[in-house]
Amino acid sequence: MFEDLTARLEGVFRKLRGRGVLTEDNIRETLREIRRILLEADVHHRVARDFVARVEARAVGQEVLRSLSPGQQVVRVVHEELVALLGGEGRELRSAAAPPTVYMMSGLQGSGKTTAAGKLAKHIVRRGRRVMLAACDIHRPAAIDQLERVGADAGVPVYANRSSRDAAAIAVEALGEARSRGIDVLVVDTAGRLHIDAEMMEEARRIRDATHPTETLLVVDGLTGQDAVRVAETFQKDLGADGVIVTKMDGDGRGGAALSIRAVTGAPILFVGTGEGIEALERFHPDRMASRILGMGDVLSLVEKAEQALDEESARKLEEKLRRDEFTLEDFLVQMREIRKMGPMEELLRMIPGMGGKLAGLKLDEGAMRRVEAMIQSMTPAERRKPNLIDGSRRRRVARGSGTTVQDVNRLLRQFGEMQKMMRLMKGGRKGLRLFGS
Repeated sequence: MFEDLTARLEGVFRKLRGRGVLTEDNIRETLREIRRILLEADVHHRVARDFVARVEARAVGQEVLRSLSPGQQVVRVVHEELVALLGGEGRELRSAAAPPTVYMMSGLQGSGKTTAAGKLAKHIVRRGRRVMLAACDIHRPAAIDQLERVGADAGVPVYANRSSRDAAAIAVEALGEARSRGIDVLVVDTAGRLHIDAEMMEEARRIRDATHPTETLLVVDGLTGQDAVRVAETFQKDLGADGVIVTKMDGDGRGGAALSIRAVTGAPILFVGTGEGIEALERFHPDRMASRILGMGDVLSLVEKAEQALDEESARKLEEKLRRDEFTLEDFLVQMREIRKMGPMEELLRMIPGMGGKLAGLKLDEGAMRRVEAMIQSMTPAERRKPNLIDGSRRRRVARGSGTTVQDVNRLLRQFGEMQKMMRLMKGGRKGLRLFGS
């Protein structure tokens, strides 16, 4: 997410901080470069222009120019204006005064709307509320089948009426079913089209008027750049959007859509999709996102990911094993799987302050973790508990079983042995040591 934008902005700020004294010309030259970077990242031209103008109005003031570290002051101004551009403060989804709360999903076909509906349902379920999905896309072949698969992944029921051709009537039926079953939240999946048309908008308005949703959520594809902004603008004018979900933000897009949508439509970004898994939906916090874009990390989001992915009971048991010096390859495998639930390692490392720039151009080998997992799974339970049992013939067997080499197995065992030594050294100096816990 924003990797290229972050790397290029960090380069600009590095040069800026290197200057002991700044002049108005220095600052204006820097801001011209920032404007060019934003435009190349697919930020809407009007948004980029206004953003740079606001930063310049503040950055050329005496408070910045006469400060001891003017470069840092300019970065601070850019950060504050970026937070404002992204919406200032993040907000939670609103709830109805009496259940069920209705969230209506809207957007073009291919934007990831149906998948986003399932991810949103999973997000709400994790907060202890009962959710149901409503299949109101009656036009796309297999749309109901897809929503039912997504619902199964999220662990929530799906209301569908395959015989009806009236999407608004189906939505009303789903609302009645939700009330009778004591459901807290109904997420309504509506039809999309390959492009915006009058029929699509009219059907969406009828569903909206029939169900009176607490939030109408627009789903836009983050990979489509300027097109995403135009779509959001049209939906806001013709249907109204209370909030936006930007999908596919883990892809190779330039990220400009996320920076432009709030400014162009006035609708806040509430969530971003960060992967294909049902858990890969992240609350949007403007201040945290601004820090990530500027390479300052995002520790709070990293902690939240850890809390969601790591099981507290298993962390407590791990702590006890570490204290008793009983940490095995079996435990290592469990912890590695827990870490992988949090998302791509590269993305996690970027949340650590100062790491963004160091990762520029670096491609982490996610396959290495899968190879380690395969090697450990190819060992017997006794070998996982006591790696010193693994002699030459056993190493060859593990390598064959995991599709790796004996050298790979040797490297894993050596690194695990070094890790055990390190943990023994740390055990005496720290209480409550957890290898991957918080």
